Amino acid sequence: MLIPVLLSGGVGSRLWPVSRELYPKQFLPLTGDTSLLLQTLARAANVPNIGAPIVVCNDEHRFLVAEQLRLGGIKPNAILLEPEGKNTAPAVAAAALRALAINPQAVLLVLPADHVIRDPAAFADAVVRGMKAADAGHLVTFGIVPTAPETGYGYIQAGDEWSEGIRHLHQFVEKPNRETAEKYLASGEYVWNSGMFLFRADVYVQELEQHAPAILGAVRKALDGAHNDLDFSRLDATAFKTCPSDSIDYAVMERTRKGVVVPMSCGWSDVGSWSSLWDVEPKGEADNVLIGDVLLHDVDSSYIRSESRLVAAIGLSDVVIVETSDAVLVADKNRVQDVKHIVAALKKNKRDEATLHKRVYRPWGSYESLVNAHRFQVKRIIVNPGQQLSLQMHHHRAEHWIVVSGTAKVTCGEKEFLLSEDQSTYIPLGNRHRLSNPGVIPLELIEVQTGSYLGEDDIVRFQDVYGRNQ
Repeated sequence: MLIPVLLSGGVGSRLWPVSRELYPKQFLPLTGDTSLLLQTLARAANVPNIGAPIVVCNDEHRFLVAEQLRLGGIKPNAILLEPEGKNTAPAVAAAALRALAINPQAVLLVLPADHVIRDPAAFADAVVRGMKAADAGHLVTFGIVPTAPETGYGYIQAGDEWSEGIRHLHQFVEKPNRETAEKYLASGEYVWNSGMFLFRADVYVQELEQHAPAILGAVRKALDGAHNDLDFSRLDATAFKTCPSDSIDYAVMERTRKGVVVPMSCGWSDVGSWSSLWDVEPKGEADNVLIGDVLLHDVDSSYIRSESRLVAAIGLSDVVIVETSDAVLVADKNRVQDVKHIVAALKKNKRDEATLHKRVYRPWGSYESLVNAHRFQVKRIIVNPGQQLSLQMHHHRAEHWIVVSGTAKVTCGEKEFLLSEDQSTYIPLGNRHRLSNPGVIPLELIEVQTGSYLGEDDIVRFQDVYGRNQ
């Protein structure tokens, strides 16, 4: 059985302001109509005899993952929740142990959930070629045949041929400088490190036992102590906290004698920056990539993205401009890696723009702040069909709800009633209340909050179908 393992723990900070900590790039449709995560699953589905995925993510993204899988009509083998990020080796260890419980002969196809591949047929062909080595007990990594002396990727030096174009793994090397990258490209011995792997679950566990036993021991205890929460499996936090943090590369692949490389040309990118997104997107006039409402005069070789309003630019070259409803990024295209400094400054100043969009996603739907002023706030709330908010109350604010579309089922104190389009109700301060959508179309309403404190932490939950305490 071939089981895809999706690693969905990244936060994509270099694609700020579109990608943010609580809604990162793997959940965004950056290169098409569907998210990078769903694109990854669709590619994997083209591989023969592939089964349902195991997804590894963090607690804060769990409902985003579940909603993405629902949208894709995908029922996973498991969604494993890491209590904290420990890099890729422990994440894959948890998936391998879970896979072995499903099928002792399981083979894992390990895929980051946030990459772009323009030629999915070439990807599927590379996986099929790699299966021969995986079945023989080798740990397969996929190396991207370089098209330029790229300094933003790690490299793998391939050794002698193992079989039919598959080569022994000689060594991993860190991101090189320009001169070294040019030498790597000229030699023909080096490929880009894609972060994708293929191996039998039992072989990976055996190699961890030999090369990183502390990781395996901690993850095994964390999985043994896991408990189910709705559709999720929560790894035991106490055991997982003791696990060393390490990547597959360092923990296993650099130490094993079983590593092989499958070279692959498939239009791959890790879309780790705005310049790499410019690289993979189709270019328009003057080599520009334009997304949204954009108007230009004498601009070339630029990536310009508008999400909420007109963006106009004049007399620019090699720039990135990204506009969202609450932030605008303007950068030299050759300096976009420095976006991390902006994100760090936002976090240092405790600004919400580092972590949240103005539209905040919840397991029941989303809300967006439209107006925020002294003692009042206006929000747009969307509740998905069949979903409901928690039974809750507030100490410092009252709320007025106006239904824009759909049907609302409202609980307020001891009363329960329905509201239709253009109808409204008032929720007094201190009253227990709940909002739900009993209909088959999204419920959209405007909420006006008034009070002395309007923060999201002024919520006391009494019942919640999603298991949230706060």
